[in-house]
Amino acid sequence: MKPRISMIALAVEDLQRSVAFYHDGLGFPKMDSPPGVAFFNLNGTWLGLSEREALAEDATVSAKGSGYNNFNLAHNVASKEDVDAVFAQALQAGAKAVKPVQEASWGGYHGYFSDPDGHLWEVAYNPYGWIGPED
Repeated sequence: MKPRISMIALAVEDLQRSVAFYHDGLGFPKMDSPPGVAFFNLNGTWLGLSEREALAEDATVSAKGSGYNNFNLAHNVASKEDVDAVFAQALQAGAKAVKPVQEASWGGYHGYFSDPDGHLWEVAYNPYGWIGPED
């Protein structure tokens, strides 16, 4: 098996609000999508948004639950200045700051925000050279 993550699916409460956050606010390129879902091209993977009830029904699990979802998403950038810019853009789009941008204990520079549905995102500069699929 060739390891990869093809798509990250996020359960959202209000699909149109989340599409506005990711597309209009953060500038994620929206792909053609069937009704009830939105897909964005993330340069090597896709982000999919669906309403929580629909995703839960599809997976045959309960739609109830809250708190830390056992994961967070990360966007690595090329500089500390890029961290500041992306973090500010997210806040302007309606994100909530969870951990202000600061020096990281592991030697980088990062901050955490949450999207309108509480999904955690880390924006990080890694001084060890790895950015991601685009580098």
